[in-house]
Amino acid sequence: MNHELTNLILYHSLIVFGELLILSAVIHMVYKRRTPTSMISWLLAMILIPYFFVVLYFIFGTRKRKNRYVKSHIKLRKPSQLYHEQNPIDGVLRSYGVAGASQNQKFELFCDSVKAYDEFMSCIENSTKSIYMSTYVFSNDEVTKEILEELRKKAQSGVEVKLLIDSLGSWKLYFFQNSLKKLRDAGGKVEFFMPILRMPFRNYINLRNHRKIYMFDNKKVLSGGMNLASEYLGPKSEKPKWEDILFSSEGESVKNFFEIFASDWFYASAQRLKFEKSSSSTEGDTYVQVVPSGPDLREDALYEALLCAIYSAKSRIWIVTPYFIPDESLSQALLIAKHKGLDVKLITPKKSNHLIADLTRSSFMRELEDAGVDVQLYDGEMLHAKAILFDDIGAMLGSVNLDDRSLFLNYEVATFVYSKRVMDEIELWMNNLLKHSSKGTESVSHVRVVVENLMRIIAPQM
Repeated sequence: MNHELTNLILYHSLIVFGELLILSAVIHMVYKRRTPTSMISWLLAMILIPYFFVVLYFIFGTRKRKNRYVKSHIKLRKPSQLYHEQNPIDGVLRSYGVAGASQNQKFELFCDSVKAYDEFMSCIENSTKSIYMSTYVFSNDEVTKEILEELRKKAQSGVEVKLLIDSLGSWKLYFFQNSLKKLRDAGGKVEFFMPILRMPFRNYINLRNHRKIYMFDNKKVLSGGMNLASEYLGPKSEKPKWEDILFSSEGESVKNFFEIFASDWFYASAQRLKFEKSSSSTEGDTYVQVVPSGPDLREDALYEALLCAIYSAKSRIWIVTPYFIPDESLSQALLIAKHKGLDVKLITPKKSNHLIADLTRSSFMRELEDAGVDVQLYDGEMLHAKAILFDDIGAMLGSVNLDDRSLFLNYEVATFVYSKRVMDEIELWMNNLLKHSSKGTESVSHVRVVVENLMRIIAPQM
């Protein structure tokens, strides 16, 4: 009898405990003003599997955290030269304290993996003072072995080499760091962003550093979507490369990239970096606006600028993204743009490297198709590039995907480029993608459609 009573008490205690956990999660969601869609999706998951998803919520479900383990906010200083013609994108970003677009001496686009590799290695070779690199993925392959060897030589010759790697995006390298020993022995510094095994309360596994910043002598920056791995760039070989973009920039925007890297580096190493400005000219045909986003920004300036750009567009919105899982506001903005008569194109891989993302995106793409949006599925190698053209105003490049994880959780950096020349180059590249793409999603069974629509429930958590 006592045994049965004990079991009964234990059973009811677990139920009460589970209900209290759910209640605490609900209170937290209300306090943090989560969107109704996000709240409903989390609550449904908690009802199905209470204990498991409540724990997941407190691990994955929060952002913009405020406690002693969180990375401090980035403080961006305004450049001395500003964009001479304000536009809606620039206006929204400035209202949040993001520096206006600055004139750049040089801006070059690399849409070919071999040319990107040659430029990358050339920048390392020509560096004389400092090399700062931040990446999400740093693989242990033939390409990165060459990169590490060149970095080792530079460190040994007295060049300041600092390499910041996301511990989850490069988990294999994080757990097996032997390949970094020679660089470290030569004086190069390597840090992992939010180490997986260090300080569990600091290790918010859902808040990852997805930024790609490669800076040389505080004079030139390479950025875009390319990680450091053989899939993205490398010398000519038999192995096909992913389709991606890297760009180089020289001018006032370098300081903004430096401030982002310096903030991330200080969080990972507790070491402050000082910017030593080069004496190069800033005159050029390209204006660049560097926009960080993530938990180290108080507001979602990039997201609002993106919405503003879509609503302000007059003729076209061409989007290239590997993962398309928009929230309700972003999806609705694209639908309204099409209803206004704009040329709205979405170019995305026919099959990405994430099966669940492919399944989840289908419902959103079919909704756009029903409204007349031109959905194109790229047939080539994995399309990992991120680029958006807005009319003839400007283009957005960088590390940001069109999904909630990238827009609201990850540490990202986007670059708005205002240049007719650069926009023409991006348009030419996009048209080449269209030549190797098939129009529209495939017809599927009614059961598949139901599954795809149900996947929208978990979309805010992806």
